[in-house]
Amino acid sequence: MIVVGGEALIDLVPVARPPGALLPRPGGGPYNTALALGRLGAEVAFCSRVSSDGFGESLLAGLRAAGVDLSLVQRGPEPTTLAVPSLAPDGSASYGFYVEGTADRLFTLPPALPDGVRALALGTCSLVLEPGASAYEALLRRESRRGVLTLLDPNIRPALIADPAAYRARFLERLLPHTSVLKLSEEDAAWLGGRAEDWLAAGPSAVVLTRGAKGLTAWTREGGPYSAAARPVAVVDTIGAGDTVNAALLHRLALAPGGPVDWPEVLAHAAHAAALTCTRAGAEPPYAAELSE
Repeated sequence: MIVVGGEALIDLVPVARPPGALLPRPGGGPYNTALALGRLGAEVAFCSRVSSDGFGESLLAGLRAAGVDLSLVQRGPEPTTLAVPSLAPDGSASYGFYVEGTADRLFTLPPALPDGVRALALGTCSLVLEPGASAYEALLRRESRRGVLTLLDPNIRPALIADPAAYRARFLERLLPHTSVLKLSEEDAAWLGGRAEDWLAAGPSAVVLTRGAKGLTAWTREGGPYSAAARPVAVVDTIGAGDTVNAALLHRLALAPGGPVDWPEVLAHAAHAAALTCTRAGAEPPYAAELSE
């Protein structure tokens, strides 16, 4: 089983008609990753704290429909976090957030995960918003120590980070030593201010960089760089594309833990899945059957 930990929220996505209207869509990097893994056919569980309000119920219904195990989900009466994406002409998105007093940031460390868990993925707002951020950090450290493959996606949201220097120090000194695979975008890398070689030295065995229309590149302790080209598609928006990359990477890597990794094939698989997500409004990752077409 793969466990994905982190926030589930509602994206208020701009739509053309009527002018200025916002369409509520399920979102949050970890939520999208869990949804994508379910659609790819992986055995996956979501580990989070989700509101008992109407938005929270709709979020869980989406995961349930994708076959995601919800037994690790905590519930609370606080409201659901809201994110408001702003779309650039090329479809890329920036975000504003409504996070005060919301349910997901009150996540607490769960008991030990089942022995059958092979991988754990964490990222985005859940790494920033306290007190939940410390609970997720503790989860990462605990599961890493018992040999679980861990994937970290910082998915930097500058509007949420009050102290950038403290966040960068936490990332380098407290998160990376317990991370197996670091996946980040070019924008994340620029904000963090490091290089693949620096991050590999801090702990991960692989670093995967998403580069938009230029594709994906991976560096590992054994070699690289390895690359895969982006698939040319008509982009509607890029919401959820990076989260789909997380899912596609985990789907491949968790199938052969400890064995040799065909990185060009893994990256090509992730690029294909992300491209399909970009052809749809909001975070709508593909199903396994679509990747075989």
